[in-house]
Amino acid sequence: MDNEWPPLPPMQTGVRGRCPRCGQGHLFKGFLTLNQKCEACGLDYSFADPADGPAFFVICFACVPSVLLGVWLEVQFQAAWWVHLLITIPFMLLTCIPPLRLLKGWLVASQYFYKAEEGKPVRISP
Repeated sequence: MDNEWPPLPPMQTGVRGRCPRCGQGHLFKGFLTLNQKCEACGLDYSFADPADGPAFFVICFACVPSVLLGVWLEVQFQAAWWVHLLITIPFMLLTCIPPLRLLKGWLVASQYFYKAEEGKPVRISP
C-alpha cells in the first residue's frame, strides 16, 4: 500500500506538520496532539511515538542557553528582577515552546520514513 506513495523527506513534512506519507493531511489536531489519522490519505498515526524526544532536544539546545543568559545577566550586571521578567523569561519561552511542535513533527515523520519500530531482543544461538 505504501508503494503507491513516493517517499517524502521527514524534514519537509514533519516541520510543516503534514502527513509523512502524502504530505497533504495535518499531523496535529492541537499544538502537540497528534491526529488519529490523515484526513487526506487515511494513514493511521498510531505508529508514532516520539516520547520525550522533542523535550530532550529543547532542553539541550534551548533551555541551557536560556538559563545561561539569565545567569550571565545576573552575574555581569546584578540585574533586577524586572530585567529578568522582561528579558530572560520571554527569551526562554520563545526558544523553548515553539520548537516542540517542529521537533515532534520531524520525529514522527522520521519514524514513518525510516520505518522505525520498538526494538526487540534477539537471541543469538551458539
